[in-house]
Amino acid sequence: MLMGPGSTGPLNARLIAAAYRDEQEATDKVLRLGSAIDAYLFASPVPYEFARKAGVLTMPATYVPLSGASLHEALLRATLDERFDPTRASLDVLSRTDVVEAYSEVDLPVDSIHVHEELVGTAALTSFHEGLWRRKATRMAITCVRGVAERLEAIGVPTLRLRPTNAGVRSALQTAGLLGAHHRLEEAQLGVVIVDVPTLRDSTRRSTPRYWREELRLALQRLLLQEAHRINATAHPVDDHTFMVTATRGSLVSATEGFRQPPFVERIKAELGIAIEVGIGMGRTTQDAETHARAALSRAQATRQSFAVDREGRSLVPAQRAPQRQSGEPLRTKGRETLLRLSEKIAEEDAPLVVDAESAGRMLGVTPRTARRLLRTLVEEGLAWPLPPNRTLQPGRPRQLYRLIVEKLDKDKASK
Repeated sequence: MLMGPGSTGPLNARLIAAAYRDEQEATDKVLRLGSAIDAYLFASPVPYEFARKAGVLTMPATYVPLSGASLHEALLRATLDERFDPTRASLDVLSRTDVVEAYSEVDLPVDSIHVHEELVGTAALTSFHEGLWRRKATRMAITCVRGVAERLEAIGVPTLRLRPTNAGVRSALQTAGLLGAHHRLEEAQLGVVIVDVPTLRDSTRRSTPRYWREELRLALQRLLLQEAHRINATAHPVDDHTFMVTATRGSLVSATEGFRQPPFVERIKAELGIAIEVGIGMGRTTQDAETHARAALSRAQATRQSFAVDREGRSLVPAQRAPQRQSGEPLRTKGRETLLRLSEKIAEEDAPLVVDAESAGRMLGVTPRTARRLLRTLVEEGLAWPLPPNRTLQPGRPRQLYRLIVEKLDKDKASK
């Protein structure tokens, strides 16, 4: 805490202390701090591992390393003190690779070195060190855990506790600051939710009474305004059957359970008895975010999957585990054959992954009408994403663009 303001390149951040008596309390400390933290910095890998294994780290996290300079400093202290023999020692928490590297750098042998890499409870680690010492396999212990050091010292085992160096603390502070700043930027990204109401869209075709449509639209807008207010967003109608909600990525993460559930769907269905279709898009500007949101909506309507995309057009929805096939070979379909042919042509011509019926037909050697049908097959199989139509001032139907998901071919190759 004292080193934070004076670190190289002052941190543009507020440091909040969370002291504990035992490293295993780190999990509870993380839960108490909640979502008000942009990044966690742990004093060593020990509390970090306890918190990570407990699954409570929902924000970026790092720790002050105890390998490298910290281990070198401990070995130097051991060689200068006749009570210790670092050539016959037991170490915990650190990886054996890091230990061997540090010993080699100071020309110490590793033949009689014992390393317990796995992080377990204080009692288990104490037993590991004590057992080796009592069997005279070692003459000292080097530990990363304060509780272990206290117990070993109490029974007379020569013990050194690894402590972070000042340089290590400064470096970790800067790393945590960068992680927090990046997280802030990510959370502050503009996000747009396009809400489409099939009931209103279809009712205009069936000449449903106008007053009924207006009443439903007003009720829906009232619910969306309430939901938007809850996540510090804004909502407004776009046309007769579409609404737009403007928010930030951070607020949408909480409203969608990490982009696992489309927002607003359950409440609107419960209170109004209608289904809605949702697309979420991120962007550097509201226009970019809206474009991505409309692309996500078109994709969700076509494939019933992936209702959210980031500002690069990539899916934000966590990947679902695909059912295993009996054979190790990827399922070969007409869509995959088409995508493979297109990807080969794109690689030859160094062409973009976004195509329309004209460019796809040229690469496949078919008519635009046939290419349009093949592209729709790609969408149905989840191998392409329909993008918003490319509207121009030219008369006629606007070009429908598709983003080819050639990454799925790479996954097939990796699975072979």
